[in-house]
Amino acid sequence: MSQQRVVLVTGGARGVGRGIAEAFLAAGDRVLICGRNAPEHLPAHDDRTAEFIEANVRDSDALAAMMEGIRNRIGRLDVLVNNAGGAPYADAAEASPRFHKAIIELNLLAPFELAQHANRLMQQQATGGVIVFVGSISAVRASPGTAAYGAAKAGIVNLTQSLAVEWGPKVRVVCVSPGLVETEQSELHYGDADGVARVGATVPLRRLAQPREIGEACLWMSGSGASYVSGSNLIVHGGGERPSFLAEANVNQT
Repeated sequence: MSQQRVVLVTGGARGVGRGIAEAFLAAGDRVLICGRNAPEHLPAHDDRTAEFIEANVRDSDALAAMMEGIRNRIGRLDVLVNNAGGAPYADAAEASPRFHKAIIELNLLAPFELAQHANRLMQQQATGGVIVFVGSISAVRASPGTAAYGAAKAGIVNLTQSLAVEWGPKVRVVCVSPGLVETEQSELHYGDADGVARVGATVPLRRLAQPREIGEACLWMSGSGASYVSGSNLIVHGGGERPSFLAEANVNQT
């Protein structure tokens, strides 16, 4: 019987992160999540519940303390899922340099720093480890209203490739890039249920992704079935988005 893996999911209390944590719990892994505030209900599956660590991923001291705590208390880390991130809507011409710096720090620099900590521990383990960056479809297409976020996620894709070269063979580094995902905050981006349905209808699979589906992708990328996958970016977007020019083209669209 294989040893139970230890998995750390940043931002694992809600949204996509919660779906990721639940997927790993369902697979039998020991799951740690971190965030600034403990959730009212921790991710759980059957009799397994995620363990919460209070840590602000943008605080270098907090990251170092969290990783030292994992090393001392558990002794290893098998999988890091760098999920924490996000950005509010902001016009690129009007947003302040301070705002842009904060978005880059959260979505690129913080996961990079945590990956460094994880790599140091994983390199000492006989079985190595896997680092999964959660990217975004915004990395590979225009990201109006979230330009700094899209740029940061594009950096994550490139970072994945570079770290895979530097840290292999002991540590695999991969990226999972979701498209449109339905979460408890979807109404902030798409409006009410009708708005969510209309947005979902623009996707070839005719719906938004569910957080657990992103979790399943992360689970596969970190598992033995993907043992020769490193430096790769798995795009999970339901087929993408229908090009807007087709709505205006005078062609048969049936």
